[in-house]
Amino acid sequence: MTEFWLISAPGDKTCQQTWDKMMAATTRTNNLSANHKFNIPDLKVGTLDVLVGLSDELAKLDSFVESVVKKVAQYMADVLEDSRDKVQENLLANGGTVMVATQFDLVTYITRFQWDMAKYPIKQSLKNISEIISKQVTQIDNDLKTRASAYNNLKGNLQNLERKNAGSLLTRSLADIVKKEDFVLNSEYLITLLVVVPKTAYTDWQKTYETLAEMVVPRSSNLLFEDNDSGLFSVTLFMKAIDDFKHKARENKFTVRDFQYNEEEMKADKEEMTRLSTDKKKQFKCSLKKKSSIKRPVLFGRDSRVPHPNMDTNLIFISSLQGPLVRWLKVNFSEAFIAWIHIKALRVFVESVLRYGLPVNFQAMLLQPSKKTMKKLREVLNDLYKHLDSSAAAIIDSAMDIPGLNLSQQEYYPYVYYKIDCNLLDFKV
Repeated sequence: MTEFWLISAPGDKTCQQTWDKMMAATTRTNNLSANHKFNIPDLKVGTLDVLVGLSDELAKLDSFVESVVKKVAQYMADVLEDSRDKVQENLLANGGTVMVATQFDLVTYITRFQWDMAKYPIKQSLKNISEIISKQVTQIDNDLKTRASAYNNLKGNLQNLERKNAGSLLTRSLADIVKKEDFVLNSEYLITLLVVVPKTAYTDWQKTYETLAEMVVPRSSNLLFEDNDSGLFSVTLFMKAIDDFKHKARENKFTVRDFQYNEEEMKADKEEMTRLSTDKKKQFKCSLKKKSSIKRPVLFGRDSRVPHPNMDTNLIFISSLQGPLVRWLKVNFSEAFIAWIHIKALRVFVESVLRYGLPVNFQAMLLQPSKKTMKKLREVLNDLYKHLDSSAAAIIDSAMDIPGLNLSQQEYYPYVYYKIDCNLLDFKV
């Protein structure tokens, strides 16, 4: 279960007392959720008018950033294709300090959330911080569109070539099937044709091909290739008999392929196929020439010779072997995801100030319920905080008495509440 409830409640005498009450209600007797304090720094409050306007803007920004996070994650899955089971281990968030960067899985990052002072300075106004995030994620979204377009073109061109080299003998490319010695070349009078013959008509072909037209070279037909349904035969004849031969072949349900042996064109097609395939692979995996020539990256900490104990050096090493597109997706997924969680923090702060007033005094808390305990947890929280907003509590109480009403549509509660859903992919990995 990777759904979190980010809530806040006003501080009692101390915020610790608020935390203790919530813990007592949700874990000490019934284990309804795994809980964590969610640390939000002392942000600049601003005026009431600004907070009201910002509340609406942050709601829109939250939806936008979440959509970008999901797009980057989904595109990672699309690019990794046959390695989709590896997608989740590539969806990480970079945390830590400027000196020591650490990669966390998403659940760990959320439950250990620390505000990034370098990216989002708290001396800035709330409006400025939201604009920084908006510009940052908009740039990621625009870059993703550009990179996705280039990669999709590359992938599409490769698939077109692959389709030409597969499928029925009636349509597929013959360049990788035929050889130079299969043809009479550079003759002033003779030409070799390639004919697709159904397997059920092999006997008819052998009996009739020499008489389909005048000037067919006797015993010149050879079977060059077979698939499940047909065979590819060569036949040599005089050039002046081509039209008559094609006409009679068609009447007998033999298909003459429009093919001329050109070594330079065939070589160019093969090279293009190899180039596109190589370019595609480079986007998600670097080629390894010699294992011994690969050096592990230098890790910078207080002592650059000693890796920080929290650093996953294997993940960093593996990342250094990945191609540019996957590296970009990993880095920018992390950036977008971190921005998204900071938006959640901003929303909790703004909504808590609007609801609970000044001075700022609330405790933000992160709850991770299981699917089985969600309904009970909601009831417990409602009982615990209904005194904060009796009208909201009354609506929820009445809704709970109505069978079949989907409470997930009712997003307003007596306490501040935002959902964080880490199920970012539209398939199971």
